[in-house]
Formats: sequence, structure tokens, C-alpha cells
Amino acid sequence: MEEKIKKYLADLEKDKGIEILLACETGSRAWGFPSPDSDYDVRIIYKHPKDWYLSLVEEKDSIEYFFENNDIDISGWDLRKSLRLLWKSNPPLLERIQSPIIYQVDQDFLNEINVVAQKTYSRIATIHHYLSMAKKSFEEINNVEAYKLKKFFYALRASITCLWVLEKEEIPPIEFEKTLEGLTLPQSLKVRISELITLKSTISESYLHHGENELIAFMQNCIQRADSESQGLPSAKGSMFELNEFFRKQLRNL
Repeated sequence: MEEKIKKYLADLEKDKGIEILLACETGSRAWGFPSPDSDYDVRIIYKHPKDWYLSLVEEKDSIEYFFENNDIDISGWDLRKSLRLLWKSNPPLLERIQSPIIYQVDQDFLNEINVVAQKTYSRIATIHHYLSMAKKSFEEINNVEAYKLKKFFYALRASITCLWVLEKEEIPPIEFEKTLEGLTLPQSLKVRISELITLKSTISESYLHHGENELIAFMQNCIQRADSESQGLPSAKGSMFELNEFFRKQLRNL
């Protein structure tokens, strides 16, 4: 599948006249708890030739394609859009520049954007994203007899990431295991989470699970704490000048 993805990326560059700066996996495969039938969620950051940016009319700055009967989803944002999102500390962007599964990359670009991301990181903007995600997913698993394990992990990861943002100043990791390792959690919860990750790796996404009262109560506590403490978090202190300089540097490389 990796070779197919790389071919689709090469075709995309040729057909659209773009240069891919980063193509990586996101979603459950990058988070570290895929199912055997999980889709491939490929996300890209790309740039156009310099003249594309010198237009009075801004063209479409995102792309999305599906391949292999929708098993491969390739979508992404233009460089300028990506940096505007970085200024807002957009969590999906912060995740993709940390992805452990990379299909194509300009390594200098990736190294530099990660440095800039640290300077523009906003804890309050980040926790609002994960808190919203946690609440929405939690509603789908709470007080129901059975639920998809996939939804359970969405709620669990978002809830624990909220805890990370409350307790640490660093950008939350995309890899769930690193988040767990970086937090002080009851050992019994960590053991059970590990068991459920192993289970998820063996069953389809349609599998229905039940129980896990201790973890569900833990998620609820994380959400309640994030609700009460999030407004006290600091916002970003990054420089738009530095983002502009980084943008211009990427265009000078064309």
C-alpha cells in the first residue's frame, strides 16, 4: 500500500503542478491504535510555483482525493494556508508535522516548521479543539449498552490530550503512547488501555464493545476538568513576522 500511496503522490504533483513538502499518515495509524481495516488518511502540505501566489484572486488552497475504493484518502493544504493555520495553532496541522509515518518529505522544511510551531503554540486554542472532540465522542459511548471501539478511542485520546494541555507547556504528541508516557496516570488505566489497543489491532472497525466503566469515568473527569480550567491557559506569543519570513524562504527555494 505504501508504494501505491507514493505513486498517487507523484501523479498528484505532476497533474497539479505542485511540490509536496510533506506527505504523512494521520488518524488511527499515526495515533498508534489502528484496526486491520483502518483507512489510510494521508495528509499533505504542498506549494505552488511562485507566480501562483502573485495573483489578485486567491485560488483554491486545498485538495482532496480518494483512491482504492476510498481506502486511501489524500488531502491537504497549500503552504500559505498551512502557515495561516499554524498561526492559529491548528491542532490537525500540529499533528501532521509530528507524524511518525512519512511518505514524502522536504526534511529542512519539516524541521523548520516544527521550530516555528513551538513558538506559535497556543494552549488555549489547542485545548478547545480537543475538548470539543472529547465531548462529541464521549456522548456516543456514554450510557449506551454497546459502542464502536473506534469511537471509544476517539473519546479517550481527546480526553487525555486535554489533560496533557492542562499540565504541560509542550505541544501534545500525535502518538497516543507518547501522551500516555508523558502523564502521571494510574497504572491500572495504562494497562487496560494497552490491552484495548491490542484488541483493536485484531478486530474490524464495525466491532461493538461494552463496559469500561473505570475508563469512561476517567474520561468524564478529564472533560470536566478541562471545562473548568481551560480559560486560564495562555494564548500564543508567536510572531507573524517570523511566519512571513518562513513563507518567503520557502518561495525563494522555488
